Amino acid sequence: MPKGGSDWNKNRKPGLHGGRDPEPTRGFGGPQLRTTLGYVLVMIIAVGLFNYFVGQSDTSVISWSMFKEKVTTGEIKRVEMDPSYFTGYTDPTKKPQSVLLGKAPSGTVWKTVPVADPEFTAILDKKGVDYSAVSRDGNAVIAFVLNWVLPFGLMFLLWRFFLRRMGNQNSNVLAFGQNKAMIVAEGDVTTRFADVAGVDEAKEELVEVVDFLKNPKKYTEIGGKIPKGVLLVGPPGTGKTLLARAVAGEAGVSFFRMSGADFVEMFVGVGAARVRDLFKQAREKAPCIVFIDELDAIGKSRIQGPMGGNDEREQTLNQLLVEMDGFDATSGLIILAATNRPDVLDPALLRPGRFDRQVLVDRPDLIGREAILRIHAKGVRLHQDVDLSRVARGSPGFVGADLANLVNEAALLAVRAGRREVMHQDFDAAIEKIVAGLEKKSRVMNLSERRTIAIHETGHALAAAFTPGADPVKKISIVPRGLGALGYTLQLPIEDRYIVTEDELLGQIDILLGGRAAEEIALGKISTGASNDLTRSTDIARRMITDYGMSDRFRNVALTKRGASFGGPTESFLTREYSEETQRYVDDEVARIVATRYEKVLELLSSRRPMLDAVAERLLEKETIDEGEFAVFIRPA
Repeated sequence: MPKGGSDWNKNRKPGLHGGRDPEPTRGFGGPQLRTTLGYVLVMIIAVGLFNYFVGQSDTSVISWSMFKEKVTTGEIKRVEMDPSYFTGYTDPTKKPQSVLLGKAPSGTVWKTVPVADPEFTAILDKKGVDYSAVSRDGNAVIAFVLNWVLPFGLMFLLWRFFLRRMGNQNSNVLAFGQNKAMIVAEGDVTTRFADVAGVDEAKEELVEVVDFLKNPKKYTEIGGKIPKGVLLVGPPGTGKTLLARAVAGEAGVSFFRMSGADFVEMFVGVGAARVRDLFKQAREKAPCIVFIDELDAIGKSRIQGPMGGNDEREQTLNQLLVEMDGFDATSGLIILAATNRPDVLDPALLRPGRFDRQVLVDRPDLIGREAILRIHAKGVRLHQDVDLSRVARGSPGFVGADLANLVNEAALLAVRAGRREVMHQDFDAAIEKIVAGLEKKSRVMNLSERRTIAIHETGHALAAAFTPGADPVKKISIVPRGLGALGYTLQLPIEDRYIVTEDELLGQIDILLGGRAAEEIALGKISTGASNDLTRSTDIARRMITDYGMSDRFRNVALTKRGASFGGPTESFLTREYSEETQRYVDDEVARIVATRYEKVLELLSSRRPMLDAVAERLLEKETIDEGEFAVFIRPA
């Protein structure tokens, strides 16, 4: 595990992955409906205002007296009469033009509203004006189409275009109660148990489920009942979804996949409707498997926390509980669900008759990691000297997705280096990239800062080398990595560890404090580079007292904090179960432990000052020291 100056290195643990099937048509409702009604209202107002102002802008309409005067003076040579307007043309040879928007070309036409004037026809005859009666019905239709139909049509098309771009391709308001499960037909699931590695115990538990779906009579004849629900529990990325697909693939039945978040909507009752619809379809296709991923999205305990309850989510959960009680265990319908937060699930979900079997999908051990690496390395061209067991030893704590990412990163690094095969050095570089972050060789630091970082990292490395039980140092580097690591010391364990002793916890504090102690010894001053080290060492010391019962005053006593919280165990919503006086003791004891260990590290590094200077100078020269070269420096003279 890397330790260093501003090392914000966080170990991410990868997992296995499964396929994804085409999504069904999604429903339309909720905020979309209100948005649509508002959009239509704005559209009507806009078109009405447009037509109003366009109609008002027709300057060719004049009064009857002025129109009659223009006829009398001979300016108007031809008149067309219809019930709405009399239209006068100044050019007698010009053909009649279609009046599209309620007006004719400006400067050539005069229009007026007709008035009952019996003398008007006589004036037209006297002046020799050509006049005729016409019908504007065709123009009225065209004007209506252009003024109303065309704007609404264009706006509707634009609305549909943007709606499709946002993914809402179905505008059926009644469809939002339908479930959003991705359904894979029988035989279309190609994942098998052979594609899953590192979780052998979980596979053995699920073999029984597969056998029931294939041979149900074997269980029903003896009176046995298969569990209705199987809950897959484990950290993110360990392969819970892949295991569910493997069960469906081995059994050869239909597979319904849905996320817990897909049930929940802002409308009360929609989630419950989707649960009913899901189970209705599942019963029709039985035998089949229904897989609900991230069950905690709808299965959280109904006990209200600090922020109150959620009626929609609770109704959805209630409907799920009812549906799981409502189907026969011999019907061939099996519910699989996955979560990485089983502690927040409602107890009613976990009782016998519902999710009555919990299968732990844990992080793989050394043998499991090697098996996962072999699966993901099948399509990768490896050098003949690559030993995947060595890669597995160098990736403790990695889960399936991390290992898949590790193989892919190693292949990309090999291509970047111009090689046609992946070598061990590519895997080592990929592990460093995942654990410590991307190298930032372009970051320029002055000589004083580089020297401080080199001394700091050397302090970590020497403290690790001379602390009994500490993981061996794999690499020391002052090349910046990730978000804030200006340097790092990489330690990799020899074997997987599941418990830690009190002495080993104190040793971890020593290693974390080694960087600051080295700065004080070699430079006579300290820097801010140890901020992350101090946070981690303080946390270890505090947990030793409060969680592990490793203090003199409260030996074998857990000083815990409990309380309901939303989204996880946030400190702000946890209540301590001990007094203020005990809290002062905890704070004082943490300070005492850290101060005592710091003095011990100062003594350790002071006695090896020549070694500290030599390693730091070498780091400044090469920027990186591997385990072989570091072993030469710490070898007894």
